[in-house]
Amino acid sequence: MELRKGQKVNLTKKAGTNLGKISINLNWSQPEKKDSGFFGSIFGNNNGIDLDLACLFEMKDGSKGVVQALGNCFGSFQSFPYIELDGDDRTGNSAAGENMRINGSKISEIKRILIFTFIYEGAANWSEAKGVVTVKCSGSPDIIVRMDEYGSNKCACAIAMLENQGDTFSVEKIVRFFNGHEDIDRAFGWGLRWVEGSKD
Repeated sequence: MELRKGQKVNLTKKAGTNLGKISINLNWSQPEKKDSGFFGSIFGNNNGIDLDLACLFEMKDGSKGVVQALGNCFGSFQSFPYIELDGDDRTGNSAAGENMRINGSKISEIKRILIFTFIYEGAANWSEAKGVVTVKCSGSPDIIVRMDEYGSNKCACAIAMLENQGDTFSVEKIVRFFNGHEDIDRAFGWGLRWVEGSKD
């Protein structure tokens, strides 16, 4: 099912089981390559757009943090924070895109998770990127969140919020654009301290 902005749905599960693995997939398209000259340089000499999947998390005990490729904060599925980024697709050419896994069996320890993406390299051209996030959980229909507001020239987008609702997560479509990590943090009241980071 595809969410509208502001729409919220709960993940469902089979009776007598926990949520298990929740998969978050980010996929996007690359702009058409230009031959040369000014237009050819808009996207960094045809290097395209590097979108990064990431999340802010807050646990029930008040612990907070970020999972992202930047700074090699890939997280962990089996141990704290029970959220893991599988890899970093720097091209957008991978059919699998970028994937994050959440350990749904640990939902009792998780308060909320904000899924976001930011453009690490390339111009902020969201209309050509056509980003799509898909949330998959056994027992639930796939939840699709399209980044379908294309006017922004800001480099980061808060996509969806997962909030603990007893023994499941609610998923809400956000799709709001920001200048970077700190602005997202302030907008949603995370209160982390940020320093400049790199993937190299």
